[in-house]
Amino acid sequence: MTRRVVVTGGSCVSSIGCDVEEIFENLRKYENKVVRMPEWDKYTQMNTKLAAPVNYTFPDWPRRKIRGMGRVAMLALASAEKAMQISGLDQDPEFVQSGHMGVAYGSSMGSIYPLLDFFSMITTNDCSKITATTYIKSMPQTCAVNIGVLFGLTGRLITTNTACTSGSLAIGNAYEAIKYGKQDAMIAGGADELDPTESAVFDTLFATSTKNDAPKLTPASYDRDRDGLVIGEGSGTLILEEYEHAKARGATIYAELVGFGSNTDGDHLTQPKKETMQIALELAIKDAGISPDAIGYVNGHGTATNAGDKAESWATYNAFKGRAVPISSLKSYIGHTLGACGGIEAWTSINMMRKGWFSPNLNLKNVDPQCAPLDYIMGEGREINTDYIMSNNFAFGGINTSLIFKRID
Repeated sequence: MTRRVVVTGGSCVSSIGCDVEEIFENLRKYENKVVRMPEWDKYTQMNTKLAAPVNYTFPDWPRRKIRGMGRVAMLALASAEKAMQISGLDQDPEFVQSGHMGVAYGSSMGSIYPLLDFFSMITTNDCSKITATTYIKSMPQTCAVNIGVLFGLTGRLITTNTACTSGSLAIGNAYEAIKYGKQDAMIAGGADELDPTESAVFDTLFATSTKNDAPKLTPASYDRDRDGLVIGEGSGTLILEEYEHAKARGATIYAELVGFGSNTDGDHLTQPKKETMQIALELAIKDAGISPDAIGYVNGHGTATNAGDKAESWATYNAFKGRAVPISSLKSYIGHTLGACGGIEAWTSINMMRKGWFSPNLNLKNVDPQCAPLDYIMGEGREINTDYIMSNNFAFGGINTSLIFKRID
């Protein structure tokens, strides 16, 4: 017997805002948050100088709580704490700490700057810079464990350090833990901090935008003249809960998570494969038990890379049986937030469904004729009345995810 899984809270820290009203106010301005990073000029061999940083003031947490955190963990904690407040579960520590609630959370990696202290040991034979918190700040599971410690969680801990699918895979794994009776609630999502080395990774693959003097014109997902992605940062968190438990305590239900699909390409570490991407979407549709025709909007991964946009668009078109489903990508506003994008995009898409208004693809002027003929939302936002939306993410290593949410009135 399977159980229904609902979203009873959510939050994000992003360059377009942190609370829902602020986010939508910025979305309706139709202007991205990409800026030129003059401090990156010293990296003369790196072509891109663009990013979408977050301007955020962290809560005044006690030092004992944050001494083992780098920026990525603090970003994760900020959205997780707010999501818990929105869900109301922060007022029920007995349940939260009972073992019936866990955490699934990921990032591309932990904070990178503490790693410099390890590298210093190797290059100088000096161990003095390594402290009791050096590894804690840089370890891959830093987000998940710090969230667990903050709330005293004693249930399952799942860490998903799968680059651009870290957040969405965490949400999917949390959904299955509740659906199959292993947990009653989960904190789920992903985070990543801005770092020039992350841009360098994509720069070496000639996959970054070099419109350094025109940051507002890029990225341009699915556009004929796009020239690559822009790195962002942030965090996105959902509170998932078993439906009957949420109903019994009178929780506000923002959406129901009805479908999850995930697989791997098994082919190439960095080149996407449209055939297996399509299967991931089809797995989510099958899990939801609906026709693809019921889905009124797709939040696309939309990295604005040549190979990525083409493979994703054809995978989507084929999964929808040749239907031109409406699609847009939030990355045109906030850049590619890597491990955070699955959480940020899911929470924002849920709220777009609730409002009946969906943001356009910024900078999309001429759809690439090599992309599939989908209904790319362009120019201004669009009003769509739909009961189902899909949010997709794809990552290095050929890791594919798809989430389907249902509107709950």
